[in-house]
Amino acid sequence: MREPPEDGHAPRAAVTLFTDGACSGNPGPGGWAYILRHPASGKEKEQAGGAELTTNNQMELTAVIEGLKALTAPAKVTVVTDSTYVAKGCREWLPGWKRNGWRRKEGRRFKPLKNSELWQAIDELLARHEVRFSIVKGHSGHPENERCDELAVAEAEKFKRQ
Repeated sequence: MREPPEDGHAPRAAVTLFTDGACSGNPGPGGWAYILRHPASGKEKEQAGGAELTTNNQMELTAVIEGLKALTAPAKVTVVTDSTYVAKGCREWLPGWKRNGWRRKEGRRFKPLKNSELWQAIDELLARHEVRFSIVKGHSGHPENERCDELAVAEAEKFKRQ
């Protein structure tokens, strides 16, 4: 029989979250997408959305936010992304931004942090889950990254046809 973890909570499921964002123009119409995979059960979920006027970074962040929001319980999550901005932001820069009131230091002065509302949303979600980031090269044949890109681009295209 398995012993319960020391914190008294059930063990966290291990899941993989593949994400991507796309934008036609920067700013311009954009899309985001994720694939959420639960390796133990083989279950998988795809989701995508977009915005009429956005940036690539906003779509990359939104893909991670929406994927983490889709989890119904705290989990061990491996986020697979082609965005160094997202991965480094979450791993390295976020604690300092939070400590500095969601501002970034430029020289000796603080400047407003771009996309601070999205970073704050990610910060809340990261506190709920045990998350690590894996960066893949975009447009290099990684099947899930290619699929997320396809879904995100399709969402951005919807806004171009309106």
